[in-house]
Amino acid sequence: MDTFEKRNEAIAVNGNTVNGRTADLAITAAGSDVYWTLTSIMGLSTILFLAHSLTRPRTHRIFHYITASITMVATIAYFSMGSNLGYTPIAVEFHHKPGMFREIFYVRYIDWFITTPLLLMDLLLTAGMPWPTILWVILVDWVMIVCGLVGALVTTRYKWGYFTFGCAALFYIIYVLGIEARASANRLGSDVGRVYLQCGALTLFLWILYPIAWGVAEGGNVIHPDSEAAFYSVLDALAKPVFGAFLLWGHRDIDPARLGLRIRDYDEDPTVKGSATAGGAAAKNGAVNKETA
Repeated sequence: MDTFEKRNEAIAVNGNTVNGRTADLAITAAGSDVYWTLTSIMGLSTILFLAHSLTRPRTHRIFHYITASITMVATIAYFSMGSNLGYTPIAVEFHHKPGMFREIFYVRYIDWFITTPLLLMDLLLTAGMPWPTILWVILVDWVMIVCGLVGALVTTRYKWGYFTFGCAALFYIIYVLGIEARASANRLGSDVGRVYLQCGALTLFLWILYPIAWGVAEGGNVIHPDSEAAFYSVLDALAKPVFGAFLLWGHRDIDPARLGLRIRDYDEDPTVKGSATAGGAAAKNGAVNKETA
């Protein structure tokens, strides 16, 4: 009987050279394995979130769709990183690790550019925050993510200027989530306030750790890319699938209409059904009267 050997050939197949430049500080098979594990977790979470949405009326699925979108996008991002794709070699500023060019996964920031606004929507819609505030916070979040990306790609000490801008944006988001949105959620009821507090506290704690991860990885080149893979993967696993599970469980008895989300479904709206039935009956009676005449 043939013996099947477990092998991860992503590094050998895709290599560490992009546009003629080689990343001598890059993930090994161990780091790739971590990313592949997260690919599986994110993909399975997406399927479970969507499957659970089928147990709810279509007017109650908004948080399922938002949460499943987060893990779906993350699945593709982690597939790319596990495949050793979606990166570029960047000259390091600090030489704490042997090597001149570090592998920077820009695909991670594309993921965050899409998924972090969705995470904020999950929280801010739960809190019943007004749309102008939600849109403004999402813009600030995009500023934070873009600053992180640009800073990671800069090779001089000026990268820390972008890091500072990004942290300032993060502090504003923390203020909105921790003060304004929490107060709004509490006004909607103790159950809504409890769900928001659990999911919001988890998010704030994890998001404060992301700048630390950036500082020791892309920024300061303190830890190896394999350790970077583990650091970010743990944070993302908690911030996306675990967060999503807590959020959807908390929303199981909460009608979105209480949060100001009045979503119509014409197949289930009795007023629309009633109008359609009445209209059909009237047309039928008119046809009968015409035949009688």
